[in-house]
Amino acid sequence: MMSASNQLLLMQIQPTILRFTKMLANVLQLEVEIVDANLIRLAGTGPFGSGFGRKLEGDSRLLRYVMEQQCEKVAIKSREDPVCQGCATRDSCKEMAFLGVPIVVNGVCIGAISLVALTCAQQERLQQNLQEVSDYVRHISSIFVSKLLDAPDWSEGDKKLFLTLMTRMAQGGLLLDEHDRVVFANEIALQQLGCDPSLVGQKISLRALTFGQQGLSGHVQHVVDLGQRQALVIGQLFQIQGQQLFLMSPHQANVAQVAPRADDPCAIDSLIGESAPMRRLKILIHRIAQSPSSVLITGESGTGKEVVAQAIHRLSPRSDKPFIAINCAAIPEQLLESELFGYTKGAFTGANSAGKQGLIQAAHQGTLFLDEIGDMPLTMQAKLLRVLELREVTPIGASRPIPVDIRIVAATHQHLDQYIAEGKFREDLYYRINVIPIELPPLREREGDIERLIHHFLQQHTRRIGCVYPGLSAEARQMLSQYRWPGNVRELSNLVEYLVNVIQEGDIIDCSLLPPNILRGQSVPPRPAAAPVSTPLTAAPACAAPHAEPPPVVMADSGLESMEKQMIEETLSRVGNKKLAAQALGIGIATLYRKIKKYAIEVPE
Repeated sequence: MMSASNQLLLMQIQPTILRFTKMLANVLQLEVEIVDANLIRLAGTGPFGSGFGRKLEGDSRLLRYVMEQQCEKVAIKSREDPVCQGCATRDSCKEMAFLGVPIVVNGVCIGAISLVALTCAQQERLQQNLQEVSDYVRHISSIFVSKLLDAPDWSEGDKKLFLTLMTRMAQGGLLLDEHDRVVFANEIALQQLGCDPSLVGQKISLRALTFGQQGLSGHVQHVVDLGQRQALVIGQLFQIQGQQLFLMSPHQANVAQVAPRADDPCAIDSLIGESAPMRRLKILIHRIAQSPSSVLITGESGTGKEVVAQAIHRLSPRSDKPFIAINCAAIPEQLLESELFGYTKGAFTGANSAGKQGLIQAAHQGTLFLDEIGDMPLTMQAKLLRVLELREVTPIGASRPIPVDIRIVAATHQHLDQYIAEGKFREDLYYRINVIPIELPPLREREGDIERLIHHFLQQHTRRIGCVYPGLSAEARQMLSQYRWPGNVRELSNLVEYLVNVIQEGDIIDCSLLPPNILRGQSVPPRPAAAPVSTPLTAAPACAAPHAEPPPVVMADSGLESMEKQMIEETLSRVGNKKLAAQALGIGIATLYRKIKKYAIEVPE
């Protein structure tokens, strides 16, 4: 029987265990579970990443076998292993493969480390790299034991084994000492960074690309400062025994992408992209942020007009004051006046008895963002013009105006010059809001930014949903880079969110998961250039190929609808039953019938 002191041993080093668990899972691309001798979970990843401090449910026969026999156990097909015969949960068990190693101190087993494959890809990875994986897990176990015995944590033998494993890893790895000097860099890391072996011994720095990424788990974009240049690399940074271990994503984007320095005057965390149009945009934003003058942002739908407006506000002296956004096209005309200007007590039938403060007044000393201002009714345009001229607002039912100090940032995807000619927009208001014009570039003109945005959205959506950061095949990356993106950044974000939801854990995103409109290269015609505006951001028009006719353009369905239709068709084909398909899709059966009718989907008999 195990003593109470032995039972508590592993709990004494739980922070070390948690740190190594994450590292182990990311190096080996397998799920990890660590338990003590009483089958109390101390650490884990994926489905084992919760319930710490609680005893495992079920038989846990493989883990019990490892600790009872004090020996390593491998089961490439877990459910067929003799140890699992007679297990009550055998048929419903999701574990496809298992490798377990005991943690033994002074001849007593105090726990176990297990690697678990939950997908076919993970099962194959474990089978193909069994010896190396086993060595790695035994190495981690020895570190735990040395920590418990207060022995030197990194013996020469441990170091040799650790560096050998890094050499054989299928992903880039860097090891830095406490002075940020490179102790070791494997061949893959040198290739991805565009360096030679002389990098070892040099001092470099690693940091998350943006402040908001500091301390995040999972793969994030890091800037590797190599002195004369910088590289943007996706990976994870671990602090181990005063040293830094940087493990690059096995599905790395292009090698050594140049990243902005922290003190770069063009650096704006919320604006992802380093293409020439985006660099010009960031420079312009920095120049105008300090001014109180009105700004008009134009560009196609989905180019990120509100993101730019927020960046202007954050860089301005008004950053600690309100940023009030209102979509002029989303509020009914009869409510727009009361929303913007507010009203007094009893101003009209049905009014709030206490009155209501308008959004213009709420933005006092801050920034008022008027999105889709081109859709504002003419009567409201006249009242807004008066606010801009006199800097005062009169709520409905009030007898006196109220002074306001606001900066107007407006946005539209409409051609306001055409609206003025058609009598839909006031020319005097146009000149009031168009003091500083900014035209946003469409995504198709932002060369090199698509990959940065893909990895930004992969990181954003996987963190929000709580799933593993997936890889992206070279073919899929090329196809996404060549697509024209009629919906711009918004369409790309929606597509990545869809892919993150449908990708099987452990797999990579390939062309088979892309929606039909992207596979066929379909696109909508590019939007004609906006009204000519004298601004430093305006880019020169692209020149047509001198001896080639432009390819015919085919109008595509909505990207989201195409994805939804494809997903429903694939699920129906796979399960062959509407009820089961609805359950697999996470929707009601009535909703599924409506979708089938909407998309005219042929249901297999």
